[in-house]
Amino acid sequence: MFYIGIDFGGTYISAGIVDEKGNILLKKSTPTLAQRHYTEIIYDMAFVCKELISGINADYKDIKSIGIGSPGKIDAENGIIIYVNNLKFDNVNMKKEFSKFFDIPVFIDNDANCAAFGESISGACKGLKNSVTITLGTGIGGGIIIDGKIYSGSFFCGGEIGHMVIEHKGRQCTCGRKGCFESYCSTSALTRRMKDILVKNEDSQMYKDIEGNIENADTKMLFKFYKDGDFLAKEIVDEYIGYLADGITNIINIFQPEIIAVGGGISAQGDTILNPVIKLVERDVYGGILKTKITTAALGNDAGIVGAAMLGN
Repeated sequence: MFYIGIDFGGTYISAGIVDEKGNILLKKSTPTLAQRHYTEIIYDMAFVCKELISGINADYKDIKSIGIGSPGKIDAENGIIIYVNNLKFDNVNMKKEFSKFFDIPVFIDNDANCAAFGESISGACKGLKNSVTITLGTGIGGGIIIDGKIYSGSFFCGGEIGHMVIEHKGRQCTCGRKGCFESYCSTSALTRRMKDILVKNEDSQMYKDIEGNIENADTKMLFKFYKDGDFLAKEIVDEYIGYLADGITNIINIFQPEIIAVGGGISAQGDTILNPVIKLVERDVYGGILKTKITTAALGNDAGIVGAAMLGN
């Protein structure tokens, strides 16, 4: 039997056909074109699924289920997208809509939950019952796995770890609160912080490197200077590491998972980020003994596809 997983995002619809072990056999994607009516977007999702099935010469009866990972607030039990920012999908019953194209069971959950589920099936958290996966991207996504199952809370929003406050009355967050983890440790937050500091340090080598155009500043450049020992880059990155360690310590103190997997663009820095984070967490974690493994996520952008696919397993 095979499974289809769809990672539904604001820019792209990415999908894959997955075997029973969580291996992706074939992937396809198509632009979301998010401003369209939801029925048009769902049609494209279904079309991609049909391409995947024909792409491996499978029959519809060989597909056990289709899973969808979507941003936003998801009623997984009833298959409904309750609300998603920047997409016209309020109160859309995806199970019902997909039944117009396939006589195949359809499952849906939050995209960050699906990524965490994917890591628990065939990624960094494989074989462990209790794990947390965090994704450091434009925002901060979080997925919690307890006893091998996705934890969503009683009202569909469990796992929004990006919106725990780590600095009272701190930086403004897009959620409306101030001082959220996301407003300090997302890639966009780090980039904003870097730019704010650079405009106050025009005599620095980093500022000279961007030739006076602050829009040329990005995290790739920041970490290059950091590894070269640049003082200003060290100031920015060390502050970031401190906040990231605070957030991870909070997660460990609340959930005590066996493992935390860190994904997203910044995770590509690997030990450059994680080693100093681990030292700070060891210092601050409740009880003084760190038993939770902290590591980089393994599946990258495939995690959401694998996790979504296996929702029906």
